[in-house]
Amino acid sequence: MLLVVLSVLGHTHSVLATVVVDRMFTDNMVLQRDMQVPIWGTADPGEKVAVAFAGQKQETTAGKDGKWLLRLDPLKTSAEGRALTVSGTQLTNVLVGEVWLGSGQSNMAGGTGGYMRHDPVLANMATNGPYATMRLYRNGWAVADEATIKGFSAIHFSFGYALHQELNVPVGLMVGAVGGTPSGRWLTQEMAAADPALMKMLKEENGYDSIADMYSKRDEAKKKHAIVVAKAKAEGNKAPRFRRGITIGDLYAKHIAHYVPYGIRGVLWDQGESRTQIPGVDQITTMNALINGWRHTWNQPPAGEGSDAPCKDFPFLHVQKPSGGGCAWDPQNPVNLLAVTFGPLPAQHVSTPGSLKYELDHIKIATLKNAPIVTASDLAPGIHPRTKSAYGTRACRVALGAVYGRDIAICGPVYKAHKVEGSSIRVAFDHIGQGLAFKHGDLLQGFEIAGSDGAWEWATATIDGDTVVVSHDKVAKPVKVQYAFSKKHNYANLFNQDGLPALMFTTAE
Repeated sequence: MLLVVLSVLGHTHSVLATVVVDRMFTDNMVLQRDMQVPIWGTADPGEKVAVAFAGQKQETTAGKDGKWLLRLDPLKTSAEGRALTVSGTQLTNVLVGEVWLGSGQSNMAGGTGGYMRHDPVLANMATNGPYATMRLYRNGWAVADEATIKGFSAIHFSFGYALHQELNVPVGLMVGAVGGTPSGRWLTQEMAAADPALMKMLKEENGYDSIADMYSKRDEAKKKHAIVVAKAKAEGNKAPRFRRGITIGDLYAKHIAHYVPYGIRGVLWDQGESRTQIPGVDQITTMNALINGWRHTWNQPPAGEGSDAPCKDFPFLHVQKPSGGGCAWDPQNPVNLLAVTFGPLPAQHVSTPGSLKYELDHIKIATLKNAPIVTASDLAPGIHPRTKSAYGTRACRVALGAVYGRDIAICGPVYKAHKVEGSSIRVAFDHIGQGLAFKHGDLLQGFEIAGSDGAWEWATATIDGDTVVVSHDKVAKPVKVQYAFSKKHNYANLFNQDGLPALMFTTAE
């Protein structure tokens, strides 16, 4: 045995051991409550490892590769800073509570320090600390104070802050996000290959038999392109640009893999503007492969007793894209600050189903198992919405209802089914909450109706219990209906009485 000196966030530990705990475990960490908690690291092959925490001690032996992993029995919530010992190495101020991972592109990566200048609610959250039982991970766990908060994801901090206030338990937050990145870089090649729908689409759209075949044909194309470039230069012409495409999984490897299998409650995802960039594969298909792949890789133990126990299919909350575009129930609510104001119906219909496929695909992600949408149509608009506190607060509401069992609405009305009734169409919805309602103006508006000729007309719409009945005197035999079907749809004013907006839909696909 050698004398090993470990320095963890300024604390020096000298022990006679070769046991090294993974970098995910430091002073000030938060461990996920109510689940078997994995602890892992490295040691000499065959060396015994002992972990002690909260009155229990677990032991294991390092494998031939020098790696070891063990799991603590489920832990109860604790805001008391206690020590966790790994074969003599002591980590201090350890809490037990809720742990969430945030990921995606720039709206998740954007720091609190930059956004708080235009978001007074966020500024208040950031400067009223420190929050002794809220911890942030950036190359090690640290207490959430003004300095650490400013350098942390604005939306994920806002989400965690709201959870911390609502649940009154310790909260730990981790982030892996990079601006301007497609979803195809956030799942591994193995995850993509394991998804039949993704591989079928890759084959049908591009003729690729596998991920390896895609890369091989790209290399062949690059060689042919080099010949074209050489010829163009020789002739004094401008050479065409070669678009190599993305490397599937490179960002997962760099920014997510090291978190696995740290015990988490779930994921908050904010990405979509950069699509997938896997040739011919859409967002819903890629996200299905990504979500299933992450869950499989984490392989968290099955849920224990209690409705809020973590499990293999951990929650995957995702923020609706694009941001904004619709009016808000209450424009004075801080959550709806800067939302688009209510307006009149456009003179005529201009959108087609194909032009809004991206928006529809993103809404469809919510149909995947345990992947609730964080509605954003009634929040501040833009590629980079200023009110990150609002987005985090809305995400917290979704978590409270979908994950923590609160009896609250987590989404506005979502199209469920429709039925033609003579010259009318009756539309049924999920997520009606306390009931359907409209706000602003004297009439419910935003619905369109069309017959077999495909000519859309703005419909007369009436709430009838949990349904909406739509009609138009020029459409005697309606066959199609849609709602809020344009990028800017502030004219559409259907909500549930909980104040959440109905999501756009069309039956014309």
